[in-house]
Amino acid sequence: MTNIIPPPWGTEWKPPPAPVPTDLTTGHAGQWQPGESGNPRGRPPGRPDKRLLATEQMLQEMRGIVSVLVSKALEGDTGAASLVLSRVLPSLKAQAEKVQFEFDASATISEQVAQVLDAIAAGALAPDVGRVIIESIKALADVRASEELEARIAALEEKQP
Repeated sequence: MTNIIPPPWGTEWKPPPAPVPTDLTTGHAGQWQPGESGNPRGRPPGRPDKRLLATEQMLQEMRGIVSVLVSKALEGDTGAASLVLSRVLPSLKAQAEKVQFEFDASATISEQVAQVLDAIAAGALAPDVGRVIIESIKALADVRASEELEARIAALEEKQP
C-alpha cells in the first residue's frame, strides 16, 4: 500500500515545444520583409466597417429606449422621470457662500480658531463654513509643523560631524 499510483491523465503529459525564434525587426517568423504589408489590398472601398455598423445599430436602439422612457415619464411614471432627469440635468452640488469677517492671519493658530468661533457666534459665519475654515487652519498648521521639523532636522544634521 505504499506504492504511489500516478493518475491516468498525467501519464502522457509532455512539455510544450520551445517557441520558434522570430526576427525582431519584422515581428514574424520571416513572413514579410520590412515595409511589406501582410494585407496589401486592405478592405475594399465601399465595404462598411463592422464596428461602425454595430455602433449605428446600438444608437438606433438607444433612441427607441429613450423615447419609451420619455413617454413613460410624460404619462406619470416617476421611476422613468427620475431616470430621464438624472441623465439630462446635472446634480446640484452644495456651494458655500463667500463670507467676510475680521481675521488676523498673523495670529497664533489658537487665536485664529478663536476668531472663527467668534464670527460663528456673532452670526457672521455659518457653522458649516466655520468648520471648513477651522479644518483649513489645522491643515496649514500641520504643513508648517512638518516644515519646522524638517528645518530642525537639517540644522541638527549640519552640526554633526
